[in-house]
Amino acid sequence: MTVFSKIVAGEIPAHVVAETVEYLAFLDVQPLTAGHVLVIPKIETDYIFDMDEDLYVGLWMFAKIVAKGVKIAFPCKKVGVSVIGLEVPHAHIHLIPMNNVSDMNFSKEKLKPTNEELAEAAEKIRQALLEV
Repeated sequence: MTVFSKIVAGEIPAHVVAETVEYLAFLDVQPLTAGHVLVIPKIETDYIFDMDEDLYVGLWMFAKIVAKGVKIAFPCKKVGVSVIGLEVPHAHIHLIPMNNVSDMNFSKEKLKPTNEELAEAAEKIRQALLEV
């Protein structure tokens, strides 16, 4: 069971910003920028391209909605998208508020927000999603 499956099961806490029956979006605890969100299918699949077609398309549609909320909550030029999938063997999409290409550099030092800062960021995104 991956760390993301444990989050889905409620075994590990997360700062959830959006949820449906099939998908979950929550803040990255080591973000590249404030508002960095991970979007996952609740069904554990290691490689995103191994996902069932309907689940795959649904994941991207869910990510699109969440990205709109991220952009409202954390004003930026664009919300960058990345699928790497090496660090956790559970398909996931990174949504990263960005103003410069360097905001998407995964080799740079990650931010270390406090639990309170993460809670505030999650609430900002949840409120922004009410506008979408």
